[in-house]
Parts: sequence; structure tokens; C-alpha cells
Amino acid sequence: MQTTRSPIDTVKGPADWFTGDVYTDAVAAAPAPSRATASLVHFMPGARTHWHRHPLGRTVFVTEGVGLCRRRGGPVEAIRPGDRVLFEAGEEHWHGAAPNRLMVHLAINEGDDDHAVAHWLHPVTDEEYTTTPATD
Repeated sequence: MQTTRSPIDTVKGPADWFTGDVYTDAVAAAPAPSRATASLVHFMPGARTHWHRHPLGRTVFVTEGVGLCRRRGGPVEAIRPGDRVLFEAGEEHWHGAAPNRLMVHLAINEGDDDHAVAHWLHPVTDEEYTTTPATD
């Protein structure tokens, strides 16, 4: 067993991955041979990822607020605390906060042989983002 009590630095998400203000806390990185990592990701209202995919998939567990997610070709879905979203390996998608609500999720990843957990594509357009379901 290993308990870590050191503080975790909060890092602003890079503009080439996100639209809007997004902050991450890297909460877990398992030692080799595991390639699993977990991060708390904080999306301010209206913030979202760019389109991207994960070589080995990703699970997102919403802990706070109201978010939106969409896979390529699918509808925009609202997500709320307690919701779990599995993005299949290679599935292009985006996720983020609703326009008027923040959203926090725990992102659970596994890196591929090159340790990549995501392949980043292009920004989500305002039109793609504003085609959203009701979030109230």
C-alpha cells in the first residue's frame, strides 16, 4: 500500500486541446507495468475539449455540475454527477461543460505502447457545441 499526501498541482489545459478555461489535477499514475492514469478535469462554463480520440478508450465519471458530450455522428448528450461515459478505443468525440454550468469529471485512461492517452484533432465549432440538449 502507498499513501500520497503531497499536494497536487492544478494545471491549466493547453489551448491546442481545449476551448475555454479547463484545469486538470493529475490524481493517479500507476507504476509500471501499468499504463493507467487518472485526472480530475475542471471545465468552466462553456469550456470543452477539441475533437479527439483515445487509442485504448477512456472512462469519464462526472463528479460535479452539468456537462455535454458527443461522439462523431451522434447526438449531443447531457451528463450529470454519477454518470459514467465510456468512449471506445479510437472513437472521435468531445466533452465539456454546459454553456451555463461548470463540470468536473474524473478521466481514467490507459496509455498505448508509446504512452499516448489521446490523439488531438480540431476544435469543436460553436455550431457543433450550441446544438445542445436542455441542461436544466
